[in-house]
Amino acid sequence: MRESAQGYARLGLKNEVERPVDRRVLALDVNGERTEQLLPVHKTLLEVLREDMHLTGTKHGCELGECGTCTVLVDGRPELSCLLLPIQLEGRAITTIEGLARGSELHPLQQAFAELGAAQCGYCTPGMLLAASSLLDSNKRPSSDDIREALAGNLCRCTGYQKIIEAIELAAGRMNRTGSPPLPSPPAGRANAS
Repeated sequence: MRESAQGYARLGLKNEVERPVDRRVLALDVNGERTEQLLPVHKTLLEVLREDMHLTGTKHGCELGECGTCTVLVDGRPELSCLLLPIQLEGRAITTIEGLARGSELHPLQQAFAELGAAQCGYCTPGMLLAASSLLDSNKRPSSDDIREALAGNLCRCTGYQKIIEAIELAAGRMNRTGSPPLPSPPAGRANAS
């Protein structure tokens, strides 16, 4: 490499490394627990969950908001964490797949997915489960079409979706017989924004 080209490359890298990064202390309510994190404001919620909070159930997929593998619930509604900045979410209840079960007791959706083999490689499963959880919170007896619509933003490369739909129908039936387990409540003194 010519000396002039090397100098140019080094200068560009030097300026990039020395650029200041805006960081803020953010209070996030994740899986019913409030946590404060010093975060660069440009980091996505997906990056913060996986890299800073070590909640790796939320998956990296397309990072463009097209595949649904990074789905989390914000105030009970499915959102794509690759498109959200934590600074937008202070005071809002964030639920990841780690917050769906009750300790060692699986959520009925998780149990049904396991029983029916609805997960193959499992990469899309957290996003599917959270989208389905949100659906069942608002629609206790969804039709197959309702389920397909709720999952429309979640792609699976392994299945034909039929086992996933059957698992959600099974969980809905069980939840209607036993009562739906509510999602974890936000920390005391915090209200959900609707």
